[in-house]
Amino acid sequence: MSGATPGTPLPTVLVAGIGNVFLGDDGFGVEVVQRLAGRSFRPGVTVRDFGIRGFDLAFNLVDGADLTILVDATARGGAPGTLYTIEPELPDPVDGDTSQSLATHGMDPVKVLRMAQTLGGRLGRVILVGCEPATFGPEHEGHMGLSAPVEAAVNEAVRIIEEIVESTEVPWNAKN
Repeated sequence: MSGATPGTPLPTVLVAGIGNVFLGDDGFGVEVVQRLAGRSFRPGVTVRDFGIRGFDLAFNLVDGADLTILVDATARGGAPGTLYTIEPELPDPVDGDTSQSLATHGMDPVKVLRMAQTLGGRLGRVILVGCEPATFGPEHEGHMGLSAPVEAAVNEAVRIIEEIVESTEVPWNAKN
């Protein structure tokens, strides 16, 4: 790994696929991490399907990865299949409303991030790799599988995530 100083630990990376495979394109994050799971990454990179287990993700965030990549369907008004790379503002652990409950089998990324901070987690850099859904939400309950435009975006999302992970090979300053 060129540029890394011997003995300097490499940044840790958590790639977290989130979504519900029973709600159409909401399963985008799950599909992307399933494809990434077969790839070989350097030590310190973890790829995991969290599905709708927000509580589980919050506890994994407490471990304090230097970089967390959340992969999810993200409705922003674009054409279905449009990919977004967003570095969201993290909720303020002091001013944020941490009294809201987190469903054991629910996934609201902002609530998950707040819960991780409340539990004492140090959130490093967070990047969301999202895809504009065509089929999304409760009206698509029971609809398994991705729509054609979202399915077509999966391989590009895999490439983007691999590129982000590779760019973390040389130590960089994570947020504290």
